[in-house]
Amino acid sequence: HTLWYGVPSIFSRFLSFGISLLGFQLFDPNGSYAFTQIYAVIPFLNILFTYGLETSYFRFAQDHDRQKLYNTLNVSIIITTILFTAILFLFEKPLTSFIGMQRHPEFVTWMIWIVFFDTLYTIPMARLRQEERPRKYAFINMFSVLVNVALVLFFFYVAKPAREADPYTFLGQLYRPEIGIGYFIISNVIASAVCLLLLYKEFTSFRFEFDRKLWKEVMKYSYPLIIVGFGGMINEMLSRLVYQKVSTATVTQREFELGVFGANYKLAVLITIFIQIFRMAAEPFFFNQSRNEGAQRMYARVMKFFVIACCFMFLFIALFLDAWKVLIAGKHPEYAEGLHIVPVLSMASIFLGIYYNLSVWYKLTNRNMTGAYITIAGAVITIALNIWWIPDFKYTGAAWATFFCYFFMMAISYILGQKHYPIPYAKKKLITYVVIVTLMYILHELIARNMDPRSSYYNLTYYGTGLLFFGLFTLLIMKVERKELARLPFVGKFFARPATS
Repeated sequence: HTLWYGVPSIFSRFLSFGISLLGFQLFDPNGSYAFTQIYAVIPFLNILFTYGLETSYFRFAQDHDRQKLYNTLNVSIIITTILFTAILFLFEKPLTSFIGMQRHPEFVTWMIWIVFFDTLYTIPMARLRQEERPRKYAFINMFSVLVNVALVLFFFYVAKPAREADPYTFLGQLYRPEIGIGYFIISNVIASAVCLLLLYKEFTSFRFEFDRKLWKEVMKYSYPLIIVGFGGMINEMLSRLVYQKVSTATVTQREFELGVFGANYKLAVLITIFIQIFRMAAEPFFFNQSRNEGAQRMYARVMKFFVIACCFMFLFIALFLDAWKVLIAGKHPEYAEGLHIVPVLSMASIFLGIYYNLSVWYKLTNRNMTGAYITIAGAVITIALNIWWIPDFKYTGAAWATFFCYFFMMAISYILGQKHYPIPYAKKKLITYVVIVTLMYILHELIARNMDPRSSYYNLTYYGTGLLFFGLFTLLIMKVERKELARLPFVGKFFARPATS
């Protein structure tokens, strides 16, 4: 399932990832500050607007009339989206002040429209996942990203040069220098609206019918998921908001630091991209498998392959940081000063991904409120550590706050899950894998730091040892997990032992 969702989605996600990195190439840290801030708030609002209905759709589709469920949840989300959007516009000025966007209030307006369009197609897209139609799901996502990319390239590489040549031409009028990085947000608004057009069949199958009894049942299950959903956004949102309140730096320096933090966070997002793609397939899969015999063993296998994949991605990022920094610091070298936080944030992302896998226990046992409590505790840890560390350690402190928050959420979810819904995870083996890749990174970093970067042998040693460690970990997995790998579709035949006569 992950492969079906993955191949097109990886392409679209990396296009989206690349276009966001372009923003850091075109603008210095002070210029990219607004971009970083807006895209920290959007996921937060998306969770609030959808209030857990996506997961609830997967849960209730197992034992309720699916068309009635689809109609009811669509009616609910359309009405609340209009209501919430109206409230945001009503309190737009206080919101702009709260997130520190007074210099670009128009960015907040465009942000609200992005959330509006993204929310309206939540249930239709969930239906595609629940019905296991990954090709259409991936096509819509990919097409939306392509529209986004095309518009950004148009504004900065067609309209902008046209304005510089002659500001009175039609193309020249389409670019206004004062908007700057805001064109990334405008492009996103248009791309999100396009998604609605591509889902016209799913919308035409929707009837304006509302089952109040079913809706109350769904909401009882769903409302804790609003808080649970913040699990992945706690640091993305709170770190930046707390940063502005507790940093002792000047406004200009604070915006610079947030720009650097946001740019380096983007590299750690490579792991988050994989986690998001995995969740697209995993969430409906977990619910569909829940009634099958041996479901717990299946969940344990899924977790093992997930952690192994994350370990490979961690090495891919951490062992080749010098190559990755070109993406964010090629034009503005000042971004590179925050590169040391990337491995910390990458490992934190792995913890968050494991937490998402572990969360199956409270979703299947209807203990969603426990997940909410875990998230609240994580938020408290984030705020406390940020207040403590940011004044002295700046964005490095924010990165370590993220690390310890997600570690806590992962650990406590595992302990409680084993009590209420035991799953035979290969705990010792998975911990060993995570420790090994961490030690490989530390050793590689020690080798790099003891060499002169100007030396003619530096690149050979740096990338050579990186490839060596990556290869050694690959051999380890192939040897230890040979039987498991042999059971996989498509690639299993390469690991199966030849039959003996």
